[in-house]
Amino acid sequence: MGGQSRRLKHWGWGYEDEQLSGEELRGAAGFLAGHLGFGSADPEVPMPLESVSLPAPRLRAPDSLTAICSSDLYQRALHTYGSSYRDVVRAFRGEFEHPPDVVAHPRTEDEVVSVLDWAMGSGAAVIPFGGGTSVVGGVEPVVDSHRYTGVVTIDLKALDQVREVDSISHSARIQGGATGPELETQLRAHGLTLRHFPQSFQFATLGGMIATRAGGHFATLDTHIDDLVESVRAVTPIGIWESRRLPGSGAGISPDRMLIGSEGTLGIITEAWVRVRPRPRFRASAAVRFGDFMAGAEAVRALSQSGLHPANCRLIDPSEAALTGAGDGSAALLVLGFESSEWDVEALMARALECCGDHGGDWAPPAESSGSTGQDSVGTWREAFVRAPTCVTPSWPWACSLRPLRPRSPGTASPPCTRPLWSARWRRSARRAAPARSPAASRTCIPTAPPCTTRFSRPPSAAPRSSSGP
Repeated sequence: MGGQSRRLKHWGWGYEDEQLSGEELRGAAGFLAGHLGFGSADPEVPMPLESVSLPAPRLRAPDSLTAICSSDLYQRALHTYGSSYRDVVRAFRGEFEHPPDVVAHPRTEDEVVSVLDWAMGSGAAVIPFGGGTSVVGGVEPVVDSHRYTGVVTIDLKALDQVREVDSISHSARIQGGATGPELETQLRAHGLTLRHFPQSFQFATLGGMIATRAGGHFATLDTHIDDLVESVRAVTPIGIWESRRLPGSGAGISPDRMLIGSEGTLGIITEAWVRVRPRPRFRASAAVRFGDFMAGAEAVRALSQSGLHPANCRLIDPSEAALTGAGDGSAALLVLGFESSEWDVEALMARALECCGDHGGDWAPPAESSGSTGQDSVGTWREAFVRAPTCVTPSWPWACSLRPLRPRSPGTASPPCTRPLWSARWRRSARRAAPARSPAASRTCIPTAPPCTTRFSRPPSAAPRSSSGP
């Protein structure tokens, strides 16, 4: 289901075929124990999936949805947690106390609607699920069993296509389940790129980026996904919600903000129009060392106020530089980069390095790149940043296989965590009888009721008002 040929691990980050050997794990454990000053050099082994025991599912999908729904062990375990350290440790140990009862993989928007209608009619809670990269507990199916008959998790990754490209306006209509690599591959055929790289880029979906107001690796100018969204389309409890596609607007409250950052509480994002740009042809990068972290911070301030607008300007403290292999731990490291599709950027880099020098920075000659990460400090840090963002040590994906940083007594449960105010679950109770909607009203409508805070239990009493605008 979901169109993936490789299976994700049911715990931690990455695919099942990316497991390291026992020798590599022991070497990593020894290094980390020595570096941190505590812990064991003997790595703990994850509980095999076949040894995991889950509560029996409380729901069964109707025959009309069995082709896209599953209640098997793997799917339920995979969709129980996000990717925080606590999530990883519990899944690693086979602790799946609240798995979803049914996992749906709709392939079209109509199938999303069908699953939601069935779940709502069954009194179930619904959780939208993108790449599973949440680190705030938002996708964990902990619901009130007295209010809901069960949990249906809807995995959107089968909705993974770039549906339309506007090469004149540099915009693209992309389905919400497309992951970062998938949408970039499809945009590459048009010579375009979204150029939005959150640390979870490898598995994060466009819908998830929008629902969580994701921030990107390129840390100046268009930093957040907000800056790239032109319109959003989602399935809500009262039909299809779609904001008007506009290049910009100053007309009051932005409807897009209803969905951007909503964390899945107001609806399931099925597609969006986003701003794209020509792929860069000119690049320059440099790693600037600062003996004092605050001197580096002053350089960053000066660069951000200079009008040079580097594509990347990220200050890393000495410890992170050492742990990612980008430095030796003796200095803070500023990862600096410029890129353009139209003109050479060497002059901009020279000005930026001059600014860094004014604040005590030193550097090797800037590295030019045609896309490869290379083995310099910038490339080493970038690879660590993207490869394993949720592990104890970013540069080593096998770090998640090690014992937790805080030892616990045998037989004790994992420590509790504070639930976030915003939850990525969308709870729906039985639909109250409502007048049938016309196709036009259900395709482009903006509800007149106020937005919900953490759950949507019933549709507003007022019928949605269809938009007559373009």
